[in-house]
Amino acid sequence: MDRKLTNIRNLSLEELKESFTEFGEKSFRAKQVWEWLWQKNAHSFDQMTNLSIGIRSWLNTHYYIDAIALQDQQISKDRTIKSAFHIENGQVIEGVLIPTSSRMTACISSQVGCSLACKFCATGRLKLMRNLSAGEIVDQVVYLNNQAQKHYGQNLSNIVYMGMGEPLLNYKNVMQSIDRLCSADGLGISPRRITLSTAGIAKMITKLGDDNTKVNLALSLHAANDLKRNEIMEINESNNLATLSEALQYFHQKTGTRVTFEYIIFKDFNDELSDARELAQFAKCVPCKINIIEYNPIDNGIYQQADSKKVEAFAQYLESLNLIVNVRRSRGKDIDAACGQLANKNKAIAPDARLLK
Repeated sequence: MDRKLTNIRNLSLEELKESFTEFGEKSFRAKQVWEWLWQKNAHSFDQMTNLSIGIRSWLNTHYYIDAIALQDQQISKDRTIKSAFHIENGQVIEGVLIPTSSRMTACISSQVGCSLACKFCATGRLKLMRNLSAGEIVDQVVYLNNQAQKHYGQNLSNIVYMGMGEPLLNYKNVMQSIDRLCSADGLGISPRRITLSTAGIAKMITKLGDDNTKVNLALSLHAANDLKRNEIMEINESNNLATLSEALQYFHQKTGTRVTFEYIIFKDFNDELSDARELAQFAKCVPCKINIIEYNPIDNGIYQQADSKKVEAFAQYLESLNLIVNVRRSRGKDIDAACGQLANKNKAIAPDARLLK
């Protein structure tokens, strides 16, 4: 990509209008380009057929569109679809379409790789290469929605930022992508259909409250005492449970949104009733629901899936305390598409033109 060109999807509508005015065109042309970019998901200026050839030539001379391309896809026996997307500089990210009887969910990535190195997560073994732009994030949603329509005859019902990367460490671009997904001049998706998942960046959770975000928030907890959480999640050393509790309370006070606690249950690590009691105690900090998630093995991983009877007892104990509890079964495990398994096993090769249709 010519670095002298500007990524047009990084511009606001007002900045785009100013550029058109400087070019000597009426500002409503900028609105037309904006609709092509964010409503019609155009990946080239030549697709913008209601613009003159002169305007399209000017756009090609000054701007580029940071479009992603579908490189590969795998379909699980449970109908989950994992997609590898080719992005700028030959890098690869992954997104997952998760169909269930009641939902059609897109699990999307916010970064190339991840910097947090959680011990149970395959993505955490990849170094952080860069943040994704808002356009690259939105493109994933569009591709996965097209897959949902093609394979299952449905539109997406939910979007979760639970793929590769930590969304709150790419705050600006993630929030811009949410704006484009939810805006009337974007894709018009309800923010209540979107969930941000974080490993626990307290100051950014507070910022979500200050910005009065309307999306849902999920905290990847996995242990409710600092010693155990430090062992599996380095981020807890600088964002301990007391700090997170304070940030979550602030977030709820500002937004009124119930928080989801994600709890992967590991054999002989965090699967005892004593662990459930600690979780119940921590969960008192805000109105919440708890998702207990079975562990998905990764290559050379040191953890194992907890015994089903222990999982059942764990959930029943929490429910006895009137907590809202869901036990989440893994989806797409056979194609390494389940929670914690996204690790770019697909090679970074040129996109297959057959998949771009």
